[in-house]
Amino acid sequence: MFETFEFINEDFPWFFSALAAIFGALTGSFLNVCIYRIPAGRSIVFPGSTCACGRPIPFYHNIPIFSWLILRGKASCCGAPFSIRYPAIELLTAGLFLWVWMVYPPVVAAIGMLYIAFLICATFIDLDHMIIPDRFSIGGMVIGVVLSFMFPSLHGVHGLPMISNIQSGITAIVGALVGAGLVYWIAVLGEIVFRKPAMGEGDVKFVGFIGAFCGWQGAVFSMFGGALVGSAVLLPCLLVGRILAALKKNDSEVAVAEASEGTDASNDTVEEVQFGAQVPFGPMLAAAGLIYFLGFHVYVDAYFLEFVGYFFTP
Repeated sequence: MFETFEFINEDFPWFFSALAAIFGALTGSFLNVCIYRIPAGRSIVFPGSTCACGRPIPFYHNIPIFSWLILRGKASCCGAPFSIRYPAIELLTAGLFLWVWMVYPPVVAAIGMLYIAFLICATFIDLDHMIIPDRFSIGGMVIGVVLSFMFPSLHGVHGLPMISNIQSGITAIVGALVGAGLVYWIAVLGEIVFRKPAMGEGDVKFVGFIGAFCGWQGAVFSMFGGALVGSAVLLPCLLVGRILAALKKNDSEVAVAEASEGTDASNDTVEEVQFGAQVPFGPMLAAAGLIYFLGFHVYVDAYFLEFVGYFFTP
């Protein structure tokens, strides 16, 4: 069977790549269900997909990506629009599954698909509800450690079966502990300095999950790389938010002045919008963890190896 797989993959490399993309799109459709139902405490299996009006969605109107395009973003039963985020997540998952299949051997690619699915779910749930469910952080951490013991190639460990399995499992455990511990102490120090919670407990567990799949190097990179990603995204958003708040304040002051017809309006106050007062850090951690896993680990691991060798080589 494995020889047949190698034969097909060698002579028709596009075949399994296409399957990976199709599987990714189907998985993305399922992830949409998880993202919507898990925070609400609903089953992700029953009932089947339904429209906002309550009518079941037939399978031929539930084809990933294409159904949204064919129906032009509107439900066939009642004409209600549904978000473009649904096909976007399906397309994103398809692209990432294809990428990981092209980068890694089949076994590691399959594990990577599970890792990516957890990252996507956690990202969009955190964006919507400012939480990361434990099934993706703690559950993902446990799964990462178990898979590391079973498949040492996940961490690039090769050698005698039992020894390589144990070494890979220890790598995952160390990665989880270093990741969770690093974020925990950063959160503690941040709370001392700023006198308010700097990071949530979900972020602590989430970096532990990334460390279980990527090792301590991936966990450290996800923390500091996530901060860089956050800065690149957050600072422009804060700038736009300040501009919008200033414009809104000016418009409100003009409206108050016109309504008062020349009376003293010094006692009137205008409430400013606190743009970005709470920012979910999970999506930024996920982005950095994804960047590391999809190829950047080569440079990060080389840097850490050189860094450690610089300080500990006699």
